[in-house]
Amino acid sequence: MTLFFILETLLLFIIMIVPLLLAIAFFTVLERQLMAAIQRRQGPNIVGFYGLFQAITDGLKLLVKESILPKSASVLIFIFSPVFTFGLAMAGWVVIVGGENQMLSDFNLGLLYIFALSGLGVHTVIMAGWSSNSKYAFLGGLRSAAQMISYEVSLGVVIVAVILFTGSLNLSSIVESQANLWNAWPLFPMFLMFFISALAETNRHPFDLPEAEAELVSGYNVEYSAMGFALFFLAEYSNIILISSVAGLLFLGGWFPITELFFLNLIPGSIYFAMKTIFFMLLFIIVRAILPRYRYDQLMRLGWKIFLPIALALTFFYSSILLSFNGLSILIMK
Repeated sequence: MTLFFILETLLLFIIMIVPLLLAIAFFTVLERQLMAAIQRRQGPNIVGFYGLFQAITDGLKLLVKESILPKSASVLIFIFSPVFTFGLAMAGWVVIVGGENQMLSDFNLGLLYIFALSGLGVHTVIMAGWSSNSKYAFLGGLRSAAQMISYEVSLGVVIVAVILFTGSLNLSSIVESQANLWNAWPLFPMFLMFFISALAETNRHPFDLPEAEAELVSGYNVEYSAMGFALFFLAEYSNIILISSVAGLLFLGGWFPITELFFLNLIPGSIYFAMKTIFFMLLFIIVRAILPRYRYDQLMRLGWKIFLPIALALTFFYSSILLSFNGLSILIMK
């Protein structure tokens, strides 16, 4: 029975991973095409129809390239850092709810599980930067660790506000509590801070300081090639899609439409969830195309001196309102 359960879980995990890898491949093509259109230049247009298969050929190229190990690197940590990074990126999808009763694991602490995995991702970045024994990779790893830790604090406070509103850490329960009103409306300032913190958490523009080409060449993954680089690349884009889906679940009602009109209820809920996830993915691309990079001191000041105090103040404000309404409802019931 135990062996059957393990095999069934592995099969479900593989069924989940293959579409996710395809989504990452086509997301990269979409990003390059959309950025080319915004910047008024030519995007990928050779491989396949409008460059549709460009990402697949890039993946095959990285697969057949030779992996180069730096002479002075700590080989074991250097090899396993991208593997751990990719594994953590894939593990977060286990609790994502694509629709009503559409999840691999209905975990009651699903939101806490995702937040814990994002915290573990800091360690793999430090491991990659340190094990390369390169000053550029090490500086990139330190930058990334400081940035991710700083904005995880703001993300955590925002998530606390969502938990106060919904009363649950289960993602299905959080979505079901938004059947009549999405959290994005009453928690709009928190919604904005969540999205901006998500940009910093995934090392994306305008917060891509760990991978700043002008100063650090490529950051913590500068010494990686072939499949090592590919695993870091896949993990980064998987995290973008993951945080986009989490934003849709926490703030935009998951699989619920914006109104309860009868013809909107005819469309499957998973389609609404996919549309909301794609909406945030497009925002990630547009922000990368139009905004310049922050300075590092500006990045830290935004996280610690602006977002964190505002998030804490709003959390206390929302909790006081909720306590007041709960006390009023108890008095009315008496």
